Amino acid sequence: MSVQVSDADRAEVAGFVERARSAQREYGGWGQADVDDVVAGVAWAGYREDRAEELGRVAALDSGMGVAEDKREKIRRKTLGTLADLTGAVSVGVVSDDPVTGITEIAKPVGVVAALIPSTNPEATPINKAMMALKGRNAVVFSPSPKAARTCGKAVDYMRDELAKVGAPLDLVQVMSEPTKALSYELMAQCDLSVVTGSQRNVRAAYRSGKPAIGVGLGNATVVVDATADIADAAAKIRFSKTFDNATSCSSENALVVHEDVYADMVEALESEGGYVCSAAERDRLEAVMWVDGALNPEIIAQPAARIAELAGLGPDAADAAFFMVEGTGTGPDHPFSGEKLSVVLTLYRYGEFSDAIALVQDILAYQGIGHSCGIHTTDEAKARRLALEVDVARVLVNQAHAVGNGGAFDNGLNTTLTMGCGTWAGNAISENLSYRHFLNTTRLVRPIGGDAPAEESVFGGYWERYGR
Repeated sequence: MSVQVSDADRAEVAGFVERARSAQREYGGWGQADVDDVVAGVAWAGYREDRAEELGRVAALDSGMGVAEDKREKIRRKTLGTLADLTGAVSVGVVSDDPVTGITEIAKPVGVVAALIPSTNPEATPINKAMMALKGRNAVVFSPSPKAARTCGKAVDYMRDELAKVGAPLDLVQVMSEPTKALSYELMAQCDLSVVTGSQRNVRAAYRSGKPAIGVGLGNATVVVDATADIADAAAKIRFSKTFDNATSCSSENALVVHEDVYADMVEALESEGGYVCSAAERDRLEAVMWVDGALNPEIIAQPAARIAELAGLGPDAADAAFFMVEGTGTGPDHPFSGEKLSVVLTLYRYGEFSDAIALVQDILAYQGIGHSCGIHTTDEAKARRLALEVDVARVLVNQAHAVGNGGAFDNGLNTTLTMGCGTWAGNAISENLSYRHFLNTTRLVRPIGGDAPAEESVFGGYWERYGR
């Protein structure tokens, strides 16, 4: 889609960027202790109970998506986890000094960051991105989705309140209160780095901006349930993940690939967690309302099950469910239930041999979600390792709820984030969780360490032995 940028748009964006650069120049000279106070203050801006509640409430109200209480919990969990990751991390001056290599690494800012904020997660994402950017002594300008503008604006107001407390320049954090596509695209062209969470259209625009950009791929988390899995535990985690914030998270489970020996038990366990199995006729009605002209219908995204049941004309039993289950009949564009759904709808497949499960996961992700994530519920470490070796994703979660595990959790080792790179598989620059390190430039001081060129035998010896000279 071509977006026309006017001279007035360019001038408006230039004003934001000029103020950000002025603030960043001052902040760029601050020491680590003062920077850490800034980061802690920005974290407190959202973590404080009353503010988290307000942001969650406004986000749910303005976007019409998700659950206010879940959003409040998301802000607090993500903010606490990110601050824990950043506490003690060195991001100013010398970050490493290796006498063996003779190299000293020195961290420096990237400058002014453009951060695009989606309507699905406007409450936690601005604070999360600001913490990481400010850890690197950068400034950040937010361009939210129009539905996210009020929420993002409140978050920025709270952050600026805390910046004032520690004496930091307020324009380290700014927001476009009346965002448009033109303003967003021009912001990405004028800033030094863009970080884009949300629509793939915005991600592609960031890549075309002429400036470095970090984007994300589609989520379509597909999870294997092995015959050795703890069925009750798996069902509880999947239900929690599938229903948290009405599945606004791109990490929420979208498809289950279940071993045939435990398929019936797994369905029963999911039903006991509030799941409703749709008949073939109900599945058809659901499909008709969920996709319009081949695209997800915004009317069903992150809506409660009762609302989706109403739109699809399902019965009273469905309206009382926590989430829906449909049997998968195939993969690819002719089978939309195999794709990302951003709703409380879960697609079920069954398999016999583990190689069949892997092939099915690959097929589903090849349609939508390549590079993002998959998972497995199992007690067999070999199967988990094989899944990770053979499927092209950045994250493979074992016995975990994806909606909270993919972005880092207190019970796994991933760093906490709301921005998950999906590697070149999805056209992304990174295949890891976004962290403060992505907001740093590094200068390397390189000293001579002596030594001679390696002997030819030491580097070519193995090749010569196998293939000759």
